[in-house]
Amino acid sequence: MQVILHLGVHCTDDDKLLKGLLRNADAWRHEAIAMPGPSRYRRLLSEAVNSIASGAPAPEAREVLLDAILSEDPEGVNRLILSHRNFLSVPRLALNEGLIYRLAERRLRTFCSLFAEDSVELHIGLRDFATWIPAMLEEAPDEDLKSLLHGADPMHLRWSGLLHRIRAELPDVPITVWANEDTPLIWGQLLRRLAGLPLDQKITGAFDMLSAVIAPEGMRRFRAFLKENPDLPEPQKRKVMAVFMDKYALDEEVEEELDLPGWDAAYVDMLTELYEEDLGRIAGIDGVVFVQP
Repeated sequence: MQVILHLGVHCTDDDKLLKGLLRNADAWRHEAIAMPGPSRYRRLLSEAVNSIASGAPAPEAREVLLDAILSEDPEGVNRLILSHRNFLSVPRLALNEGLIYRLAERRLRTFCSLFAEDSVELHIGLRDFATWIPAMLEEAPDEDLKSLLHGADPMHLRWSGLLHRIRAELPDVPITVWANEDTPLIWGQLLRRLAGLPLDQKITGAFDMLSAVIAPEGMRRFRAFLKENPDLPEPQKRKVMAVFMDKYALDEEVEEELDLPGWDAAYVDMLTELYEEDLGRIAGIDGVVFVQP
């Protein structure tokens, strides 16, 4: 069985990817793809990983988990898709001890031990720290900036460091990552990758994120263009989407107001520049697929 774990991160798609997958659940069931509702497994997975902590899981642990998670016979499932944005930590502890998801390697190693006989893949959306940290403060309202950071300097935070740590611990586990800022342009591609489908296969909701950030008139024109050009290849389609984004983007959906103490425009711009440089490094990490428009 292929076991696909989407890890968020926090404050990226806000479960929209999961909802997009579930919209297609019935259509994909005949392809042996299982997408259980999150209430069936999120708490259960966290408890299982916490209970093991160290050592190997019990021999029957996998079967017990699958019986609880799936409504169908596990023997008939080829691909199991799970999404758990709190798997690595709760928001207030995301930077515990000044390290991004400090327990990530240990928790993922335990997860892989639970599914040792399966093929595990990780899928992770990333976000500019200039907007991620303010968004995390909203997710952890009892924290202030100092307590959320746990001593971390935002200028020194790098997603590539987290990915290198995971690769060092789990060198044989494929990782797919993307920049959250690109999601309107790659939404359909992300859904297909999570489902293990051909990147040109028709699916429901491929343009949901685009329609959320551009004006209705722009979306009407975009759909009309697709109707006139039904055989447009996916790479060319994404270029067309970018053009429509530039022309019809809704400012309130694509621009964010940041108001943190000491964070002036120059500081925010530097964080974004460092993030974009880091994305370039991430694209070169062995075993990591970086999805781009």
